[in-house]
Amino acid sequence: MILSFEDFEPGHFGTFGPRHVTREEIIAFAAEYDPQPMHLDEDAARQSLLKGLAASGWHLCSLMMRMLCDGLLLRSSSLGAPGIEELNWLAPLRPGDDITLDLHVLDKRVSQNRPQLGIVTMRVEIRNASGQKLLEAKWPAMFARRETSAVE
Repeated sequence: MILSFEDFEPGHFGTFGPRHVTREEIIAFAAEYDPQPMHLDEDAARQSLLKGLAASGWHLCSLMMRMLCDGLLLRSSSLGAPGIEELNWLAPLRPGDDITLDLHVLDKRVSQNRPQLGIVTMRVEIRNASGQKLLEAKWPAMFARRETSAVE
C-alpha cells in the first residue's frame, strides 16, 4: 500500500532501524565529503572537542535520509520537501554505533496553493543503542492526497 497524506496522523509514526555504522564508512564518507581531521584520523580526533573519531554531522543526515527512504518515503506518495526548519546535532555518531530513527508527525494540513497535496510536519530523532539522542530534525514534507475528488 502506498501511504498518502491521509495516512499521517499526529503522534509517533514509526521507528526505523537499527542501522550499524562502521569506522570504515565514517572515514570513507569524511574523505569524500567532509575531510576534517576529527572524522578521518583517530589521533587528531582524540585531540578535538569530540574526544574521539566521530562521523560528520552530514554523514548522520545522509543516514537519516536513507533510513527515511527505506522505512517510509519509498512506500509513500512523497513529493519532497520545501526545506528544513530545524536540524540539531546533539552528540557524536561513533564507529560501531547502532542507530535507530523515530519519526513523529507534529501536524498536517492541506496546501492552500496546491490542494492536491498535503503538508505533514515531521520530527525525527536518531538515537544510538544506549538511547543517547544524536540528532533532532523538523521539516514540512509534501505528500499527494488520495482524496482528489475533494479537490475537483
